[in-house]
Amino acid sequence: MMKLALVAALVSSAAAFAPNAQPAAQTALNAESDRRAFLGAAAAIGAAAIPAVANARVDYENIAELGGGAIVDINNANVRAYLRMPGMYPGAAGKIVSHGPYKSVADLYAIPGLTSGEKDVIKKYENRFTSKEPAPEYVIDRINNGLYR
Repeated sequence: MMKLALVAALVSSAAAFAPNAQPAAQTALNAESDRRAFLGAAAAIGAAAIPAVANARVDYENIAELGGGAIVDINNANVRAYLRMPGMYPGAAGKIVSHGPYKSVADLYAIPGLTSGEKDVIKKYENRFTSKEPAPEYVIDRINNGLYR
């Protein structure tokens, strides 16, 4: 998309220096209309280069279960939501967010490569987990939400 905008800008800039097909006398009125056409084309190219806005759901009914409360949604919560549960982060938490979606909390025990220690810690916090429908707005950030120290 960016390459297309760059090429279009170069072509429109080069067109400004090309000789006119009509050898008509240049007047202030012609120069003003040429300037408007160029600026209009440049504005259209600039608008096309702006990415579309994401459709985030602001009023997500399960927002408290993304890590800010006692209950954690295993299908939508970020890996950092498990920091409040000693023993979960990074091992078990990383495996939970890397797999799924889960139909129920019991599906956690079927994660490939889960050690017995990780199963024990999941069992310890099992009553704090819930399994909601995966929401694309939150699933995309489960592993890396862009927060760095």
